[in-house]
Amino acid sequence: MDSTSLKGLLAEHAQLEEQLADPAVHADQAKARKLGRRYAELSPVVRAVRELDQTRDDLAAAKELAAEDSAFAEEADELAAKIPDLESRLTELLLPRDPYDGSDVVMEIKSGEGGEESALFAGDLLRMYLRYAERHGWKAEVLDSTDSDLGGFKDVTLSIKSKTADVDGVWSRLKFEGGVHRVQRVPATESQGRIHTSAAGVLIYPEPEEVEVEIDPNDLRIDVFRSSGPGGQSVNTTDSAVRITHLPTGIVVSCQNEKSQIQNRARALQVLQARLQAIAEEEAAAKASDARRSQVRTVDRSERVRTYNFPENRISDHRVNYKAYNLDQVLDGDLDGVLDALATADREERLAAQSG
Repeated sequence: MDSTSLKGLLAEHAQLEEQLADPAVHADQAKARKLGRRYAELSPVVRAVRELDQTRDDLAAAKELAAEDSAFAEEADELAAKIPDLESRLTELLLPRDPYDGSDVVMEIKSGEGGEESALFAGDLLRMYLRYAERHGWKAEVLDSTDSDLGGFKDVTLSIKSKTADVDGVWSRLKFEGGVHRVQRVPATESQGRIHTSAAGVLIYPEPEEVEVEIDPNDLRIDVFRSSGPGGQSVNTTDSAVRITHLPTGIVVSCQNEKSQIQNRARALQVLQARLQAIAEEEAAAKASDARRSQVRTVDRSERVRTYNFPENRISDHRVNYKAYNLDQVLDGDLDGVLDALATADREERLAAQSG
């Protein structure tokens, strides 16, 4: 990035600092959150620019003094050696960011091949993500679910929200989870002790803070029904659950976990909004570049992104050749190892694209 562009970022950072110091700005929480996130995004860049400028100034001074006193020559060499690392760090910070990195997410987990075993595995994945959210202090909430006979889930929809306006939010950590997750283990229903392979699919969308996709009310069919618990047991005596069908796309979203029909309708509309936004973005990205990752839409074992092997206590992510033998810990929410590997691979890919 040239010096003019850097000056523009420094000026934007100073302007944001001034705006955030104005109490009037905080009367609009959505605006304050947006400004705060951008300020947090630019702050590491500003610190890196200042440190690099200071090091260059110190180097110039040390070289000047070294001409008169050789004792400063060593200091000049040390400062000169620091500059490439500082420049590299600044280059990395200036890489184009995913605009949704600070966003909350909507996640869907669907059982696939493998019948009841797949549904049980979908339940394992749900618990894994709930525990991971708990470890990070995020708020996770199941919006809707369809239970299976043995206690798993045919499908489940949840939202995961950060409690703070961090520049690296829930999406930045979980955005690579979309795809087919394969499990290899001896099912509880297997009497011969044979290892079975089944799969569950994960879909994940950034939850937009502001409406970006217009939804025509005439495109919606809204049905209300009575909320039910496990096994079809009624848990509500009123028709508070809501099912929304988006007629042009056939997308169906339901929500039954809020206390009132109005709340369930609002949450279902949020989920629909997120899904339509994701579809719109995928279509736009497909037109612009076929290199962008796309999430797997069919729960087919052959299109797996990750394998969970219980007999070997092994987890493997096939996109980055990651392998570890701590599956029990991963399923308890310790996902950072595999997520860090995915984030590192993505960063290296973007750096390569930038330099190329």
